[in-house]
Amino acid sequence: MHANSFLVCVLKKVIVSVTNDLSTDQRVDKVCRTLLELGFKVTLAGRWLPGCLALNDRPYATHRMKLLFRKGSLFYAEYNIRLLLFLLTNKSNLLVSNDLDTLPANFTAHRLKRVPIVYDSHEYYTETPELVNRPFVQGIWERIERFIFPKLTDIITVNQSIADLYEKKYGKKLKVVRNIPRLQTETKALTREECGLPADKNIILMQGAGINIQRGAEEVVEAMKYVDNAILLIIGGGDVIGKLKEMAKALKLEDKIIFKNRLPYSELIMHTRLADIGLTLDKNTNINYRFSLPNKLFDYIHAGIPVLASRLPEIARIIEGYNIGKIAESHDPEYLGNLITNMLSDGESRKIWKKNLLHASSELTWEKEAITLIELYKKYV
Repeated sequence: MHANSFLVCVLKKVIVSVTNDLSTDQRVDKVCRTLLELGFKVTLAGRWLPGCLALNDRPYATHRMKLLFRKGSLFYAEYNIRLLLFLLTNKSNLLVSNDLDTLPANFTAHRLKRVPIVYDSHEYYTETPELVNRPFVQGIWERIERFIFPKLTDIITVNQSIADLYEKKYGKKLKVVRNIPRLQTETKALTREECGLPADKNIILMQGAGINIQRGAEEVVEAMKYVDNAILLIIGGGDVIGKLKEMAKALKLEDKIIFKNRLPYSELIMHTRLADIGLTLDKNTNINYRFSLPNKLFDYIHAGIPVLASRLPEIARIIEGYNIGKIAESHDPEYLGNLITNMLSDGESRKIWKKNLLHASSELTWEKEAITLIELYKKYV
């Protein structure tokens, strides 16, 4: 890129928006960094929450809004009003809306300011577990989506299954950009002792910012009754964490389970590398989970740890395609406990998985995945 054209690019301003607190959304962070590399001036907007992690390592501007409401319809209404005011009062040449809950404000600003918009749908939003059992609220979001979605031009999503669902529903082709980590070059490592983890036991890891209902966490806790010489490490947050702690106490498994709050990504991945098995056990109870392709799957792959996953099509395609772990055909706790024990004790399979994980991590990189993203955003530079 010539110096003059680079200067022009730097002046292009993009505002990226999310409803979370910015600190653990790795997909959006990677997108923002990719936009920076293309020459955009980037601002990431979200909300402030008590206990938010610091954002000292971000090379782009951030804006966190302190809101009166933290959940429910009042939160979404307040958030979109506040976001709209921010978008209208700050210069931008491009808007990037992440998920349906940021789209009303972004689409309104797009229309009022005549600024281009890109929509990145991280899930099949109207079929999330939080909505499927609340038909009235689900209907509101469905009407919002049906009003805006057909009017959008550039739409991205996280896997081909969700892209196919949207194409069938709206007749639009979506770009697919999976949430895959950058190629790992960091050499810094933490020991188990430094992380407060036992050196003489296997570590079974479940991590994620949304350890919620129907994600298999309760069954995994109970499965620890059937697993010896191992601890279950749960890192992250979600609506079942409190219940999991109560279960651990009631089942007298407190010495087998360690809970850690959300960690900065650089620290999280150092914990991930210390594990012996990574778990992703979402249940096939709704469309959104059925076609999920969670971030943690790729984190496990890049950390070089075998994966135990439920049989969901996008996940199974990767695990079986690369042969990097096992698929659980049931969420029965005793079955899971026995399967985990077998995975830990099967030395021959572990050698094969470890070799295949190296191959998978070299192929599944953000650098390759972002090519689609770069082609899309180049036209806005």
